[in-house]
Amino acid sequence: MKRIFFFSAMLVLFLSCKEEKQESTAENTESYEINTENWDKKLAVKPKAEAILKDWAEFAALETSFDALYTVANRDDLNLVIENLVAKQNELEESTYPETFNVPQVKSRQKVFKTYALKVKGDLFYRTDPEESVVQMIEAYNAFRNQFNVVVNNTLDTDLILDF
Repeated sequence: MKRIFFFSAMLVLFLSCKEEKQESTAENTESYEINTENWDKKLAVKPKAEAILKDWAEFAALETSFDALYTVANRDDLNLVIENLVAKQNELEESTYPETFNVPQVKSRQKVFKTYALKVKGDLFYRTDPEESVVQMIEAYNAFRNQFNVVVNNTLDTDLILDF
């Protein structure tokens, strides 16, 4: 009786361990691919702002790096794109801003974008799902681009307000 119990326990233990390994490998291959179809598209910049931005070479380089985000197919591609995006963002941060966009509102949106880009980089480093962080980074980038539209459309002279 003891032998039957021992062999049945070993059989159950062996079968249960084998099934878990199959599930975990399926889970790893599934999370390796990235679906970019559900991500928000890049916000359009109005012609007034675009005329100012076209002369800003560092911003054009950041734009090109950001456009590459929508072509990623897996985590390795995303990792390369994020590394490039962080490097271009650092160059933009150190560059000379056009006079119109050299305001705290634009710089603060850029810092928020940098924060979310680094969050995605951290998710990739620690091998967690970067989907939520990428969506937040895209939202921050769209807010950054929208701030250019807001600054250009704001015709209120702040010097007149501060004189009182």
